[in-house]
Amino acid sequence: MKPNYSQKILKILSQNRAVSLSELEREVSEPTIKASLKAKNDTKKASTAFKRTMKGLTETGLVTRHFSGQNDYALLTAAGKKKFASIKLESNTEILPNWDGYWRMVLLDLPESRKAERESLRYLLKKAGFICLKNSVWISPFPFEHMFANIKTDLGLTTEMMIFTTNTLDPETEAEILKIFGK
Repeated sequence: MKPNYSQKILKILSQNRAVSLSELEREVSEPTIKASLKAKNDTKKASTAFKRTMKGLTETGLVTRHFSGQNDYALLTAAGKKKFASIKLESNTEILPNWDGYWRMVLLDLPESRKAERESLRYLLKKAGFICLKNSVWISPFPFEHMFANIKTDLGLTTEMMIFTTNTLDPETEAEILKIFGK
């Protein structure tokens, strides 16, 4: 199976502020080379594929390159961060961590005029493991309140979105919600 260099590069850059190109190439190419028997030939192919991928990511505006005087560094742009976030959301992998004993509640009240934003937020809430309790009240045992706090700030949802974290619910409600989450 062919490695997806673009996704690997975006993932590495999303976890770091800036990465030197030589370190980035080593991290992206090394697993592919180790898995191969023809290491010398594959090193050349991996290097060429890495350079071609970096050129494409730079040309599409997902990555920028900066020279510090000694090293060439790669940084993820805002468009690159969005692209990586969409790749993560579209993946089939679970993003749900273990429960830490706290409940996260998001109250969402966006008017009909902002329907597209409302639908996008509902999609994100579902993807992050939230369930809708009552119309616009969402609850989850998973620690994604910081992500939604950032979304709230970025979209300017000062009164349209409220986020609560608590470790207590009434026993009956908690029992019912735990059933839903399979806990």
